[in-house]
Parts: sequence; C-alpha cells; structure tokens
Amino acid sequence: MSTRYGSTPGGYIWAVLEPLGAIMILSIGFSLLLRAPSLGNSFLLFYASGYLVLSLYQNVSTSIARALLFSKPLLVYPSVSWLDAIFARFLLNSLTNALVAYLLLTLIIMLIETRIILDAGPMVIAMGVTAFVGLAVGTLNCALFGLFPAWETVWSIATRPLFLASGIFYIYEDLPTLAQDILWWNPLLHLTGLMRAGLYPSYRPDYLNLTYVLSTAVIILCLGLLLLRRHHKTILNR
Repeated sequence: MSTRYGSTPGGYIWAVLEPLGAIMILSIGFSLLLRAPSLGNSFLLFYASGYLVLSLYQNVSTSIARALLFSKPLLVYPSVSWLDAIFARFLLNSLTNALVAYLLLTLIIMLIETRIILDAGPMVIAMGVTAFVGLAVGTLNCALFGLFPAWETVWSIATRPLFLASGIFYIYEDLPTLAQDILWWNPLLHLTGLMRAGLYPSYRPDYLNLTYVLSTAVIILCLGLLLLRRHHKTILNR
C-alpha cells in the first residue's frame, strides 16, 4: 500500500478519487445527450455499476501482470516465492477496489433522491468473480509479459475496446442482435449485468452465464500458473 500510494500527493485517497472522477465525467457528459439511462433515472448509479466492474478487473489484472517485476527485490529471498508476489498484489487490489466500490455506491445512493432496494448477493458475487477473472488474466499475462515483452504492447492495444464492450454505457438487451452475438463472449459484460441485477430489482439479465465466465477464468488461470511454474526463474533473471 505504501509503495503504490505513499509516494503521490494525497496518497491512498486517489484510489477513491480516480473512479469517482471518471464516473462523474461520464454521468455529466451523457446526461447532456440522453434524458435517462437504460435503467433507473440516475446516470451516476448506472455508470458506476458498470465502471466499477471494469475498474476492478483492470486494476487486478494489470497489477498481477507486473507482480514478478514489481516484487523482484523480495524474490531473492528463498522464503518469498512467485506465488507470494501474485497473491499479495491480488489481495491488495481486490480489497482496495471492493472498499472503493462500497464507498462510491454508498455516496451515490445518499446523493440521489430516490429509494433503492439493494440485493447485496449478486453485487458481491459480481465483484468476487470479477476479481477472480482479473487474477486469471493477470497471472497468464505475468508469464507472457516476462517471456515476450512485446506482448504487453499488443495486449494494451487489443483490450482498449473493453471500455466500450463491457456494458458501461448500455445494457445487453438494448444492443442489436449481431452485437449481442459478438459481445456475449466478453465475460465482463456478464458481470456488469450481474452487478446491475443487485442494484435494480426489476432487471433480470437472462443472457447471464456464470458457468461460462468461471470456466474460462479457470482455464486461463491454470495455463498462467503452469507457465509461471516452469519459467518464473527465466523471467526474473532477465
């Protein structure tokens, strides 16, 4: 925590201010173009429900992808393993983003002038599975970034459309059939729908398939762990 946030002015508060600023900008911008969001009447709540899922995934996966390089000085000690580095980054970023989501959603609900009936179960599951997906992708990328440095640039370019493809600005049901058929394969779109099911009692994401999301994450995680187990020394010696 001190390494990541302690060197910047304001410190840990930036973990809250960064997503809050992004959500406010989205809400103000789209409120000028649209009369109401796809669900409810609060732009803040609607965009927060999508942005917090994407933010959790990106923060967890990105930090874990750089875990070995970040913790390289500690890994010279025999008692510290590469698994420790990955787990530490996963734990810190998952708990940080969970706290941020709790604070921001609480603040937004207090600010908007409407009664909201929350179902905490889907929201907790959505955040937990999102963190797990981030762990899986981050672990695989930790191996690939170390073995093939150019892959980091390729991955950064290839995943930029996630901001548009993860359901932050819309719900799955509003999309044309062709877009639905393509975007259904994005696990984050399923998790955004699950998150919104907890915030909007009338919303039922029938397209949601947690089995697909979890099985995909397990396969990616196993592949990443196998690669790191075999090549972590090669990555650390570069």
